[in-house]
Amino acid sequence: MNKEQELFRDEALREMSRMEHAARGRFEGFSTGNRQLSPAEVIQRLSPHLSDERQERIRSVVRERTYHVVTVVEGLANTGNVSAVMRTAEGLGLQEFHVIRGSVPPKKSARTTQGADKWLDVHFHETAAACVEPLRRRGYRIAVTHLDASAVPISALDFSEPVAIVLGNELSGVSEEMISRADASVLLPMTGFVQSYNISVAAAMALYHADQARRAAGAGALSADELERLEADFTMRAVRHAERLLQR
Repeated sequence: MNKEQELFRDEALREMSRMEHAARGRFEGFSTGNRQLSPAEVIQRLSPHLSDERQERIRSVVRERTYHVVTVVEGLANTGNVSAVMRTAEGLGLQEFHVIRGSVPPKKSARTTQGADKWLDVHFHETAAACVEPLRRRGYRIAVTHLDASAVPISALDFSEPVAIVLGNELSGVSEEMISRADASVLLPMTGFVQSYNISVAAAMALYHADQARRAAGAGALSADELERLEADFTMRAVRHAERLLQR
């Protein structure tokens, strides 16, 4: 590996490290002193620091969010591709996003998340099992985008139940470990001569279909409790120095 390649590798590792450092999970309340603030209290204390328009924008975005369809990317070699899939997931309102690291160091890309990672619940994992098993315990079916003898069109999946959509490495696809743990292999619509889409296009097609299908099934709407917790979370993300203000 020459100096230029080492530089790009190190930049890519720093970018993934930045994403991981900024990653956040679901909001479960904020502790101040010896008590924990409820989501309603967080919203009440921080709302005066946002304009009315910003507050309404947060509420309107929260109303369209879902945890019913979860995005998983496994072993992507290009940080730009991770960023592109994050942007698609965030744009569609798919709140939970999982990244399984690959064995090959990632490559740096000029493409960024455009802030999408700020508004997602992002989780990082070392192995497929570490990602899949907790999802399965929470009731998710695991669907990998993979061509094999058992693969079915993505339109054949039942999206009335929670589903995790797994997208694999740009060249080799999902790992054998992930395939062995999946409930289904799915195919994306393709009637031309090409045999595959690039990862950004595949993610957009799969996630859009999944979101439309779960909406058609009337599934995945957030409960009143989830709506309030996510509004509190987004309010904290939107207000500068939110934690310092809540400690006062």
